[in-house]
Formats: sequence, C-alpha cells, structure tokens
Amino acid sequence: MTVALHPILDGIDLVVFDKDGTLISFEAMWGGWARDLGTRLEIATRRPVAGDVFTTIGFDPTTNRVLAGGPLAVASMGELAELVGAVLRRWCPSVNAARRILAEAWFEPDPVERAVPLADLAAVFSALRRAGRRIAVATTDDRRPTVATLAGLGLIDDVEAIACGDDDGPVKPDPAVLTGIAARLGIPVERTAMVGDTPADLRMAHAAGARAIGVASGVGSIVELAPDADVVVESIGTLVGPASR
Repeated sequence: MTVALHPILDGIDLVVFDKDGTLISFEAMWGGWARDLGTRLEIATRRPVAGDVFTTIGFDPTTNRVLAGGPLAVASMGELAELVGAVLRRWCPSVNAARRILAEAWFEPDPVERAVPLADLAAVFSALRRAGRRIAVATTDDRRPTVATLAGLGLIDDVEAIACGDDDGPVKPDPAVLTGIAARLGIPVERTAMVGDTPADLRMAHAAGARAIGVASGVGSIVELAPDADVVVESIGTLVGPASR
C-alpha cells in the first residue's frame, strides 16, 4: 500500500513545518493571549495602553486578525516583550515602572490547552513518514512551549529536528535555519520543503534554496502568500491523500 502525496512533495525528502497557523490555530493560541495581555497591562498601568500594544504587535482585536508580516506573526517571545516594553515606556512615568509592569503582566499562553490542530496532524505526519519523508519544525516560538505542544499533540516522536526562537544561532526567518536543519539531517536543502502560513516563511524557503509551500490556514491569505509560494494549499491536510494499493 502506498501513500498519495501532493505533487509539490515529489522529489522532497524533508518537510519542515511552521507551528502556529500551520499545525495549530494561530488565533486560538495568540488572539486570546493578546487580548488578555492588553487587559493585564491596562489594569497594571491604569491607562488605555491596549490599543497601542495591539497596533505595535500587529493585532486587530475587532476582527481577531493578525497582520501577516507583523511582529505577532513572525517575532519571538523575547522580541514581543521588547516591543511591549517600548510601548510601556511611552505610557509609564519611568523606565523602572515600565519594567515592573511588564514583569507583572507578561505571561505565555498555555502551549497544550490552547493548541487547536488545523488538521488530523497524527494522520498527516504518519502518512509523510510512511512515504519516506522526514519531518522537522521551525518556529519563532520558544523551545519549551514548542516541545510541550508537539508532545501534547502526540507528534514529538515524528519530528527529527526543531528550531525555535530562543535557540542559540540563527532564527526564523533567517534561511540559515533551513540550511542548518537540512545539514543536521543529512538532506540536501534543495530536497527540502518549508510549509508555512506567512510570506516570511516562504521567502526564507526560497532564500535557502528550498521549496515553499504556503498554507492559508493561518495569518496569511492566499493572495498574500501566492507571490512567494511554489503552491498554496488550504491546510496541511491537503498535502496527503488516501492510500492506494
């Protein structure tokens, strides 16, 4: 019995997935987090800072939409904290007050409780492995929550390499992230595909010499992803099909 894969995976040995917006719902993980953070900051400062924070990180609370190229979509947690800290320094009476408020209000979303899969991930990963493809994950999220999410979803044993935003060395969208993963697994980067929901993911793939697969399940629309993608699919579930004999 063979596994049917999308033609874009012909000639590909390694599939590297983004996490939020590709494997799991970006809105479920980060939309609620942004709103909760804004509430916490307004309580701590007693000032209407949430709108300034949302604009700075690229989040529209009226539509729950995240700007595809904005910091919330592509930045690491450390970078987001720095941006929010800069906003607080505009609103607070002193730098020390801004630092104290940020430390009190800052929190990370629960990496398991808020992880809503965008497809039958276990089935997708199993099909890819049966078809001889190897799997990695590259994300701007930190390593601890990334590993917790993958473990909670039952995917951790299928993933051979993980690159995260708080790792030493290059981080997304540096193309060295992809070339580094491919090198560690002994696979030519030209036989590697990057699957992501932002134009930055896709531009990173092409800069590294990899194939770029856009998924319209996250922050980027088909129109936004198409110029930088070799193909755009609705979700990663469409990358695999029913097995044939």
